[in-house]
Amino acid sequence: MEKVIKIEGGHRLSGTVTISGSKNATVALIPACVLANQPVTIYGVPNISDVRSLMVLLQELNVDVKEVEPGTLYIDPRNMKNIPMVSEAVTKLRASYYFMGALLGKFGHAEIRMPGGCYLGPRPIDLHLKGFEALGAQIDYENGCYILHADELVGTNIFLDISSVGATINIMMAAVYAKGRTIIENAAREPEIIDIATLLNKMGARIHGMGTSTITIDGVQDLQGCSHEIIPDRIEAATYIIIGAAVGDDMRVENVIPQHLDAIIMKLKEIGIKMEVGSDFIHIFGQHDQLKPTEILTKPYPGFATDVQQPFSVLLTQAHGQSTVTETIYTERFKHCDELRKMGADIDVRIPSAFIHGKTSLYGTRVKATDLRCGAALVVAGLMAQGVTEIHDIYHIDRGYDDLDGKLKKLGAKLWREEVED
Repeated sequence: MEKVIKIEGGHRLSGTVTISGSKNATVALIPACVLANQPVTIYGVPNISDVRSLMVLLQELNVDVKEVEPGTLYIDPRNMKNIPMVSEAVTKLRASYYFMGALLGKFGHAEIRMPGGCYLGPRPIDLHLKGFEALGAQIDYENGCYILHADELVGTNIFLDISSVGATINIMMAAVYAKGRTIIENAAREPEIIDIATLLNKMGARIHGMGTSTITIDGVQDLQGCSHEIIPDRIEAATYIIIGAAVGDDMRVENVIPQHLDAIIMKLKEIGIKMEVGSDFIHIFGQHDQLKPTEILTKPYPGFATDVQQPFSVLLTQAHGQSTVTETIYTERFKHCDELRKMGADIDVRIPSAFIHGKTSLYGTRVKATDLRCGAALVVAGLMAQGVTEIHDIYHIDRGYDDLDGKLKKLGAKLWREEVED
């Protein structure tokens, strides 16, 4: 038996939804906590399966981790043991690779299986490994495991060929204990990187320039415990804003940092969505005018986020004319288009672009979430469609969306979970 989400479409939504802590920040913050030599408390932790997988990994490392209250994690690494990370939990999420930088930085040694996660096309970790090697690590690959070792990590200048979020964070974590100064050039600038650097600086690290393309890390000898509140999830916020644009009459999205959403907000206004942008909220007034087609080009932050193009593509099926979405980061991020076509969408995929012809009506049917953001796109489509949409492989959705069912029901959506035959 398999559990699925069923959505009865055609209902208009209204009300207020509160955004949870950032999934993309959380999955790096949790491994970063093991760099401390005292307990760390994190607030605003989203209730998602990726967090539960990371808690399992911490327990395997003999780290004391507990949820002291909903959304608050207490992490005590004082009795931590640096054992090989080869369990099945490692393969369940890609973010397990952040333990490479954390363990290498703290112990000078790390053994870890090839990380898992959504398949979005080639996502090599060669930039991470090149950064570790530049700091002085020797890297071997045996029996599906990376083995990283350094008698001493020494600061150096590292230029990233691509401004990779994962590589920037991983190198930053490895460098906090390195001898001397490390400079990362062409560093990624995502808000999540600022959040991780802020946590590390609270512990006693000396990191400067986060949020710019040049990050400087001066190595220290000790990191202490601290408390830290996670930034709001800009991708979850974008998803609910798109839902409001698609099926909302009067929706307010709270606990957001609007500056993190500038590119998405500009595109929504461009196609004809009316909204009010406040200091920590976005109020969507509903779709009253004919939506205009547009062109989207995904780019690293502060450009249009690749994580948002899939749910945004669903909204573009309601624009009059042809819209183009070009994916410059993960070329495989078009699998949702096959599922949307089952629902009546007119989409022509010619990688690296998808051409969306609108306006088309969507109809409920059986579809599959091939990855996390494909799942989000299918939820948006299900809310818009006539009839009932049945979404399979919903474990992808649960990896990144905290209380999706409860938040949507509170807004007036009709959805439920059922067990069905595989």
